[in-house]
Amino acid sequence: MATKAKSTTKTTKKGAKKKTIPSTEFSLYAPDVNKVYLAGDFNNWQPDAQEYRLRKFKGDIWKKMVQLKPGRYEYQFVVDGQWWCDPRNESRVTNQYCTQNSVIEVK
Repeated sequence: MATKAKSTTKTTKKGAKKKTIPSTEFSLYAPDVNKVYLAGDFNNWQPDAQEYRLRKFKGDIWKKMVQLKPGRYEYQFVVDGQWWCDPRNESRVTNQYCTQNSVIEVK
């Protein structure tokens, strides 16, 4: 499920404060799979973009932190080449292929 993390403020060498884009964590429980990617309208629905590949953690949990500007985004996980909605996110819309996309609002 996608969850929003806090935004942070960094201080530059000159003492000016620079606000960073908040990170959103996407996670999926997926045992016995080899690769999981994140695809959505934020990356033109690329099903195998390396910068959107999730990393496997203990307990067969796959995770990826993504910096997203505030807005509404549609996404799916690509699990070993198959498109999956986020099973932990009930916010969904029907897409042009008569299947569903998960939806997240970043504030």
